[in-house]
Amino acid sequence: MARLVIMGGGVSGHTAATFAKKWLGNDHEVVVVTPNSNWNWIPSNIWVGVGQMTKEEVVFPLAPVYEKAGIDFKQAKAVSIHPDGNADSDTPYITIESTKEGTAGETEEVTYDYLINATGPKLNFGATPGLGEGTTLGEHTVSVCTADHAVHANEELRKVFDKAKAGERQKILIGTGHGMCTCQGAAFEYIFNIEHEAKKAGVRDMVDIKWISNESFLGDFGIGGLHMNRGGYAASSRLFAESLYSERDIPWLIGAHVSKVEAGKVHYELLDGSTGEEEFDFSMLIPPFAGVGLTAVAKDGSDMTDTIFAPNGFMKVDAKYDAGDYANWKASDWPETYQNPTYKNMFACGIAFAPPHPISKPMSSPAGTPIFPTPPRTGMPSGIIGKAVAHSICDLIKNPSAELHKASMAKMGAACVASAGKGLTDGTAAALTVYPVVPDFETYPGLGRDLTYTFGEIGLAGHWIKHVLHHLFIYKAKLKPGWTLIPE
Repeated sequence: MARLVIMGGGVSGHTAATFAKKWLGNDHEVVVVTPNSNWNWIPSNIWVGVGQMTKEEVVFPLAPVYEKAGIDFKQAKAVSIHPDGNADSDTPYITIESTKEGTAGETEEVTYDYLINATGPKLNFGATPGLGEGTTLGEHTVSVCTADHAVHANEELRKVFDKAKAGERQKILIGTGHGMCTCQGAAFEYIFNIEHEAKKAGVRDMVDIKWISNESFLGDFGIGGLHMNRGGYAASSRLFAESLYSERDIPWLIGAHVSKVEAGKVHYELLDGSTGEEEFDFSMLIPPFAGVGLTAVAKDGSDMTDTIFAPNGFMKVDAKYDAGDYANWKASDWPETYQNPTYKNMFACGIAFAPPHPISKPMSSPAGTPIFPTPPRTGMPSGIIGKAVAHSICDLIKNPSAELHKASMAKMGAACVASAGKGLTDGTAAALTVYPVVPDFETYPGLGRDLTYTFGEIGLAGHWIKHVLHHLFIYKAKLKPGWTLIPE
C-alpha cells in the first residue's frame, strides 16, 4: 500500500487529494495536512468584504468531507521535509505541527511514498513596514485574502460609509502593498465592488476612491497584459481596464511600490524614481506572496533547503530556472509535470511551485527597486495543475514507468470572471478568457496568444456566471454527487 501525502488543502491541494482518492480507492492511503479546519472559496471573499455574503457562505468544514471520502485529515502545518529519512531509517517523511484546538503545538512525523506540496503562499505582510508583521495583518489597512480578513474589511468599510452619510468626506485606497505583489485580480474586483456599494448606499459623491498598483500599465494583471478579440479586432487589456476605471471615476497610480504604511497614509516610490504619499481613511492593499517557510533536512540532519526550494520559498520543479535575461525568456521555460528535479516522488502544484521567472516584463526604479507583478498561479490553473499532478502520481503508484501528465501554463487556457459589483439585476462582471496563460511569442508572433480563445466582455450576464460558479465550485469541493463533472 502506497501513501500519498498532500501538504495544503486549498484549491490545488484539495483538488489533488479528492481526485487521487477517487482514482486510488482503498488500496492506497491519501493524507492531507493543512493548518485550516475550513475550506475557503477565496474568489468570493471580495463579496464578504463588502457585506454581500457572509463568512459561512464561503467556507465549510473539511473534516466531514475527508471522512466521507476516506482521506486521512491532519489539521496541522507542515514544518520540514526529510526526503531521505534520517539516521535510523531511509523512509522519507515530513514533520508537522498541530494547529487543532487541544493539540496545538504537538509535532508528528508523517511518512510518505509520494509527496505533493500544495501549501500555497505565505501572506508576507511584513515585507512592507506598517502593512503588517510577518504573516499578520496590521492595524492600518484591511485585507480580503482570508474569510476572516474579509469580515473585518466589511466592518471597517461600513464605518467609512457611515461617516460619509454624516457628511464627512472619505478617501479609499485599494491595490497592492508592495512592488513585487501578485494577485492584482482580488484588489481589482474589490475596488469595483466598493464603488458599486457606495452608489447603493447613496454616498458615492462623498467617497473618493483611488487605485494604486505595481503594474506598469492598467490591465497587466501579472501576465504582461493581453489582447482580446472584440468584434474581430484585437483590443488591449490596457484599454479595457482604463475604460472601467474611467467610467467609474476611479483615478489610478501605477508603477508604484508601497514602501511604508502609517495610520491614514502610504509612502510610495514610482518607476520614474519619484516618491510621494497618499492619504486614506480606508485601505485594502494586497500583500506580496512568499513560500510558507518549509525547510528540507538531509539524512545526516544538515540543512538542504536550497536544494529543494528557490530563494522565495517555493518548491523547485521541472522549470528552466537559468533562462537569464528577459530577452531569453520562452514559453518552454515553464514547467509541465511539476516534479521536483532532485526527488522524483515529490511534486508541487498551485502557488507552491517556483515559477522560472515573471510573465510581466521586469522593471525597476532608478534606485534599483523592483516594481512589477510576480506571476499569478491561482484559480483555474491551480485546479488544473493539482489534478494533473494527482493523475501522474496515481499512475506511478500503479506503474512506476508510467508517463507523467502535463499541464504547462504555456499550453493552458484560463477563464476569469471578475466581479465589478454584486446584484441580480444591477450586478456586473468582466468575463475574460486567455490562451495560453503564459504568452508564447514563437507560436503566436506579435501578441503571444491565440485571439480565437482570448476574449472579454463585461455585463450583467458575467455577474450571473460568477454567482453560479460560486455555488458550483463549493458543491464540487464538498464532493456532492456528480462533482467530477464540474471542470476545474
